[in-house]
Amino acid sequence: MEEKALRIWFDPEGDLLEIGQTKPVKGFFRDVGDDIFVRVDHEENITGFLILNATKRMTKIREVKLPVKATFSKTEES
Repeated sequence: MEEKALRIWFDPEGDLLEIGQTKPVKGFFRDVGDDIFVRVDHEENITGFLILNATKRMTKIREVKLPVKATFSKTEES
């Protein structure tokens, strides 16, 4: 499996938090409930996820369980 850097994007106006691969790939979002969506490519691979009402969640809870597994490693700096 190819390793890719993580991209985190926050839209304060829409209160959206998106986390995924460095370069977004074509695909679609699949609703998994509770204002959480996974980004899926056309081959059904999960490439990221989106959380609606992100800041509103942080005032209520400190932990959000997501329906994805991830492995993290340090990338070499250029």
